[in-house]
Amino acid sequence: MVAMDNPRSDRSATPDILSDCIVRIAAQQDQAAFETLFKHFAPRLKSYFIKRGGDPALAEEITQEALVALWKNAEQFDPAKASASTWIFTIARNLSIDRFRQARRPSFDPNDPAFIPDEEEPPDRKLERAEAEQNLREVMNSLSVHEKSILMLSFYENHSHGEIAKRLGLPIGTVKSRIRLAFGKLRAALDAQSGVRP
Repeated sequence: MVAMDNPRSDRSATPDILSDCIVRIAAQQDQAAFETLFKHFAPRLKSYFIKRGGDPALAEEITQEALVALWKNAEQFDPAKASASTWIFTIARNLSIDRFRQARRPSFDPNDPAFIPDEEEPPDRKLERAEAEQNLREVMNSLSVHEKSILMLSFYENHSHGEIAKRLGLPIGTVKSRIRLAFGKLRAALDAQSGVRP
């Protein structure tokens, strides 16, 4: 881990210089530009998370993840849409939200009694379950490939919105709206199959 405890940073970096550094990273993977951004943003990001009640070690971890994401995704930066500061703080904030969501997810314990099946499932329950599974398959097959894939990533593979956005190369807002729309179509189709009126 790179130490970020030094409060000194490059105070001479103007917004234009910072934006130019990101553009140079995207075009040439310019390490000097990255060093400038690191010196400027690392202490600010870490301080931002600590001031909001974050653990210093976790704040440093998220800061480093954000700066690695900056390096990897620099070509996505558009200086016409956001300043360098806004862009990197948005990346860092999204990473911290993903971390918070992951921490809140209960871990799966295969020995939990709730996951141990009953001795024998009654035949009527087996039939209901088989019908429900068949209905779900039919409805899933009625969705577009994009809708199906985003639901699979979110609900079956349990990826966070940030992970899905990165994997599909989409903005996180687009991922959220596509999940909501696909889930709405899924729910409407299942309700229609079961005769439930919205």
